[in-house]
Amino acid sequence: MAGLTMLAGVPTAHAERPLLPGVGPGDRRAPVDAAADPWRSVVRVQTNLAGRCTGALVGRRTVVTAGHCLFNPRTRRFLQASSLHVLFGYDRGEFTRHVTVARVATDPAYDPAAATPMFGGDWAVLTLAEPAPDQVPPLPVSVAPLRPGTPLMLGGYSQDRAQILMADSACRLLGESGGLLVHDCDATRGTSGGPLLVRTVGGAGANGIVASGGGWAVAGVGVAAGNAPAVRNFAVPSAHFAALLAKDTAAGQP
Repeated sequence: MAGLTMLAGVPTAHAERPLLPGVGPGDRRAPVDAAADPWRSVVRVQTNLAGRCTGALVGRRTVVTAGHCLFNPRTRRFLQASSLHVLFGYDRGEFTRHVTVARVATDPAYDPAAATPMFGGDWAVLTLAEPAPDQVPPLPVSVAPLRPGTPLMLGGYSQDRAQILMADSACRLLGESGGLLVHDCDATRGTSGGPLLVRTVGGAGANGIVASGGGWAVAGVGVAAGNAPAVRNFAVPSAHFAALLAKDTAAGQP
């Protein structure tokens, strides 16, 4: 997994850097409607340190994102829940709802500062302090294995277009490597934590969850880009955090 570039959020003051790892010369990203399915379930995650990433609503009070987005390299610790904010419907500085975070869960084995981080643990589950807006449906989570060639979509708040939601709606799965899903979706910094979306089948997600969000399910969260001429990006499979989501559901966490 050498040569990966983490697609982390960046402080606002540096949001327009021209370096765009993970985006090919034929950039397929295009603006999408933040109020339409499935994009209305995609959120902007911000920190008190002026960092930002992308996330996805998967429960009335549950958002998934990338773990490295919440890491403070100065203290070498993950940020506390009180430092995190989730914005729904973000578009050009406006948003429909701001919700604070009550609890954060990350993979205990994941250390972004390690010499060789366990990239498969680069996820985080945020428990919101209050439910998401009624008009925002949680996306189902798919844990079924995907075949190479499976059509995908990936969207987020990219560093070069930080004020609008951009997405590649015409990409595919390439395979798996090092416990990560490998795909060719154009995505760059700021998109970390954005949902890698797969079509649901027969009105339900691949794991049997009834579909909402326009017939798309979260197959993983985007985390990194490969340094290669061809676009070859990476996502943590939903199966890596699905057990925690199921545990919260069983415990009555909506």
